[in-house]
Amino acid sequence: MLPNNTLQNQVAIVTGGGTAAEIQQRGGEVLAIPMDVRDPAQVDRMVAQAKERFGSVDILVNNAAGNFVCKAEDLSPNGWRAVVDIVLNGSFFCSRAAGKEMIAQGRGGKILSVLATYAWTGGPGTVHSAAAKAGVLAMTRTLAVEWAPHGIRVNAITPGASQTEGASSALWGNPEAARKLLERIPAGRLGHPEEIARAASFLVSPYADYINGENLTLDGGAWLGRGFLAVQ
Repeated sequence: MLPNNTLQNQVAIVTGGGTAAEIQQRGGEVLAIPMDVRDPAQVDRMVAQAKERFGSVDILVNNAAGNFVCKAEDLSPNGWRAVVDIVLNGSFFCSRAAGKEMIAQGRGGKILSVLATYAWTGGPGTVHSAAAKAGVLAMTRTLAVEWAPHGIRVNAITPGASQTEGASSALWGNPEAARKLLERIPAGRLGHPEEIARAASFLVSPYADYINGENLTLDGGAWLGRGFLAVQ
């Protein structure tokens, strides 16, 4: 999608990632750091290690998340805390640490958080995750305004149902579930990981330098109201 070398020499921190081997296979340089985004001390050390190894921190992708489907009345306080701590607190701790480094460097930076559409539509069984993701959306817009004078852009991306091995088997592992899922997607298909990657790459690239505080949803229109004409 983007010209070659668009992000050359950019140092990106991606939380919740498990793609170190793939990056190395493609010729990239990578440092994998086991850490807990819920612990601000570990987050600070992670950013410092990235700076020490690569010389700068230019991009942060808040991708770490935790979730499980549970009715609100059955959700334990510990279950609530676990998800909110990872999704909301973790995203803030990482944004704060990376943002401080970007401000100190004096040449700006890009922060991108991964959301879910139920953050604004709601969804049964997701009260903990929906509340946390909604908080990340509010954080995104707040930091976008606050840090814009430092040249830091803060945006979000919201992928919908995508054709990945893990999600396909866990969420719609049988033909009937897959059929019902596709019926709710106006585009009539699942997304592809490459489409999400391209959108994320665009938002952290110079081609999106005037985009700040926005959320880009990639779900084939699934979150939109269908209207009475869609009723069969």
